[in-house]
Amino acid sequence: MTNVKTLTKRNIWFERLMAIIASVNLGLVLFDLSYIPWRDFYKRNLPIITQIYDPLKGIESHRDTENYLDTVDELIEQVSQTGLQSPQVEKKLEELSRLSSEMIDSNPFEAVNKSGTLEKIKNRMRDRVAVKSSKEAFSTFWSQAYLSKGGWKQEIDFFNNQIRRLIIVNYYRNIGENGEFIDDFWRIDLPFVILFGVELLARSFYIKRQYPSLSFFNAIFTHWYDLFFLLPFWRWLRIIPVSIRLDHARMLSLNPIRQQIHRGVVANFAEELTEIVVIRVINQIQGSIQRGELRRWLPQKEQTHSYIDINNINEVEAIGAILVKTILYQVLPKIQPEIIAILRHNIESTIKEVPIYHNLQILPGLDAMQTQLSEQLATQITTNLYNAVVSAAEDPVGAKLSSQLVQSFSEALGTEIQKKQVFSEIQNLVIDFLEEVKLNYVQRLSKEDMWKIIEQTKQLRTQPSVQPLEDKSSTMLVRREGN
Repeated sequence: MTNVKTLTKRNIWFERLMAIIASVNLGLVLFDLSYIPWRDFYKRNLPIITQIYDPLKGIESHRDTENYLDTVDELIEQVSQTGLQSPQVEKKLEELSRLSSEMIDSNPFEAVNKSGTLEKIKNRMRDRVAVKSSKEAFSTFWSQAYLSKGGWKQEIDFFNNQIRRLIIVNYYRNIGENGEFIDDFWRIDLPFVILFGVELLARSFYIKRQYPSLSFFNAIFTHWYDLFFLLPFWRWLRIIPVSIRLDHARMLSLNPIRQQIHRGVVANFAEELTEIVVIRVINQIQGSIQRGELRRWLPQKEQTHSYIDINNINEVEAIGAILVKTILYQVLPKIQPEIIAILRHNIESTIKEVPIYHNLQILPGLDAMQTQLSEQLATQITTNLYNAVVSAAEDPVGAKLSSQLVQSFSEALGTEIQKKQVFSEIQNLVIDFLEEVKLNYVQRLSKEDMWKIIEQTKQLRTQPSVQPLEDKSSTMLVRREGN
């Protein structure tokens, strides 16, 4: 027992370790998938992340936009050295006007689907300068007259806060020989893939060793969800094996989700499946009746068709014999007092209706004698009838005669029913009855609230279990033996 507990404890800790590693891998996958959409945020707020991760995505600073911002930095440095009105500053401003015009024409943002960023830059510059043309707005902004009028510090702060932060997030992404963007995330993912691949093979060999009749392919598919770790595409699907592993490691419970999925599936398909099954059964019964198979239920002297008998017993006769014995030896003795009471009441009523009885009522003790006589007469009649029935059932000759009577009755009834007119009428009525069942009752299945039925089923499962029937039977047998 100690070894089993230790082994179980080791297994659960191993499962938890692998679940944690799988969660880390999934976190890296989700980060990789979100990196491009979120790169602007990382670039502005956590530039260290972009410095580390950009090379894996083949991302470089775009030469045009980087040159543009470098020129702005040179302008700021020149103004701080020679002042805004110097010839050197004027030359830098002319260069910036030319670079702005080239940026608008070439749109260096388009290659990485950031054309919307360029539109934001143009709109903000037009609003700032109050002109309709974006090129004219940049040309006006990068002029000594405008910067002097608006205030150098105020205007350059506007550029750094509103324009630079949009230009700085632009980048250039290299394309590989396959025509796709370079993505070296596989270098980070490869160790995880190898680890989970080796683990999957080890698990499969272990399962194959425990169950030799199981093929190695089927042994692998006992942990089918781990195959998602090996896919070089659709890596986001790894959320499936990670969730399952966390559940197996008892770090996450999937029971509520699993139950909700099961209930949803049952609720969606139970209605249609129930209707299909019921209608199909009714259609098969109707088809059997239309093919004349109803006759097989009727007694016939000779079977004109092949009928499969699995035990060489006439089940109808056997059931009838069991019912007769049960009624004779079990039921009738228990209800004998009630039968006697009914007969006594009828005898008393009959005696009271006799005209002479009214004249004899004046005699003393007549009522008591009449009651006693009715009791004895009812008891005697009941006993004699019961004994007669039992004797007839136990007497071989009487049983044979009764059997011949039942057989003759069945044959006569079957012969009359099988007459074309009677049988055809019965057959049509049965078919019509089944059709009415489909229209009236099966149709109601679609109106049932499946969610309510499922909830009732769930409540039944949560009810406290009752004593098994076998236990009750055993108790009754013990009591009878004791008595």
